[in-house]
Amino acid sequence: MAASTLDNTESTPKLSFGRKLAFGIGDLGPALVASIQGFFLNAFLLDIAGIRPAAAGIIFLIVKIWDSVNDPLIGRLTDRTNTRWGRRRPWLLFGAIPFGLAWFMQWLVPDLGPNGLFWYYLIVALLLDTGFTAVNVPYTALTPELTQDYDERTSLNSFRFSFSILGGLAALAVHSVLIEAFPTVTQGYAISAAVMGGIIILSNFITFAFTKETHFKDAAEEDDPGFIEGVKIALRNRPFLYVVAIYLLSWLCIQFVQANMLLYVRYWVGGEDRFIQLAFALQVSAFVFLIMWSKISQKWGKQNVYYVGMSFWIFVQIAIFFVQPGQFNLVLGLAVLAGVGVSVGYLIPWSMLPDVVELDELETGQRREGIYYGFFVFLQKLGISLGLALSNFALEAAGYINAEDLTNLPEQPTAVLTALRIFVSLVPAVILLLSFPIVRSYPITREKHAEILAAIAAKKQS
Repeated sequence: MAASTLDNTESTPKLSFGRKLAFGIGDLGPALVASIQGFFLNAFLLDIAGIRPAAAGIIFLIVKIWDSVNDPLIGRLTDRTNTRWGRRRPWLLFGAIPFGLAWFMQWLVPDLGPNGLFWYYLIVALLLDTGFTAVNVPYTALTPELTQDYDERTSLNSFRFSFSILGGLAALAVHSVLIEAFPTVTQGYAISAAVMGGIIILSNFITFAFTKETHFKDAAEEDDPGFIEGVKIALRNRPFLYVVAIYLLSWLCIQFVQANMLLYVRYWVGGEDRFIQLAFALQVSAFVFLIMWSKISQKWGKQNVYYVGMSFWIFVQIAIFFVQPGQFNLVLGLAVLAGVGVSVGYLIPWSMLPDVVELDELETGQRREGIYYGFFVFLQKLGISLGLALSNFALEAAGYINAEDLTNLPEQPTAVLTALRIFVSLVPAVILLLSFPIVRSYPITREKHAEILAAIAAKKQS
């Protein structure tokens, strides 16, 4: 059974500021991937690389098939890893460089022709997805191993997502400067990708060096179930299924907006030269409200925070649908207001997940963070890919016209403009509404979590 340095919740020490800081830095890589890829990848493939929307959608779907295998598989492998550094941290050390190199390759535009470019971006996407998984699954699985305290985990995740949001913000700023500092857009993207790849590698090295696992196996357990059985056990964990649904819906909403916002501004609202202001407004607002919600959740509880934040976000999404061409400042203001809900979409599901891991430990006697966090990372990327794939297929059907020159944009058909408006407004609002009854059914309150930890401690003592 996994070793624990603590026997009960009362003896759980608070994490030091330095430990939280080192852990938070580890999310810089995934943050810049989510930020730059989320805002720019779709527009890059369509209007710079020249990939048709349907072809890009196929790439995203194929990657998702591979995702369905590698995320839980790598999570399981991290559970079975046995080194003097623990189970998770070695993956950060050895996975960082492949992850950074694949990121760099994604933003190149080789002279291969349409068919060659399709295969190039497909292969690179598969490599990048594997590198991302090899680092991010074990990184996220560190969360329940650093503390068992119910509220301290919310604080720990606030550090993580503070780095995530501010790191994404800084990445957008640097990326924007670099792509404008070189004679061609393709050169700017390549230099930016090289810089970001270096940050991916360095941040993972820092987290590896300055964090310490408190739960890891000295030897493989004889009664440890295999991968398939482990997956079945995870899927029988009803609270986990609730958290899975909450997270998938929240992240799918974020990705529908993020993946299509640049095209929405470019072809409907206007003011693309100020797009970076829009991205900044959203990220800064989300960071501020992330800190606020982290404190409030200790009094209100996680479910109540979710209801309030998401209700406000739904109102903002509906309002975006009524924005007219030329009203960029209105979109900018709505982006600030959206941060109220976006921060909740980051914070609450990830704060619920460690509680589910301990419920599994109580029922099975084993800690399998890797399996649970593997599924979560899979869902994060599933939200990204589904948002991109579904919206791209719709844009293809609507008659999307690829831009041959960003200084002379084509006039998109009315059907394309309508689709873009719906993708950044009404679709996300409906998705968020679907999550409310699921949140209401989530059973692990602060009191229930304390009972779980007490039962685990009693089993260990006996």
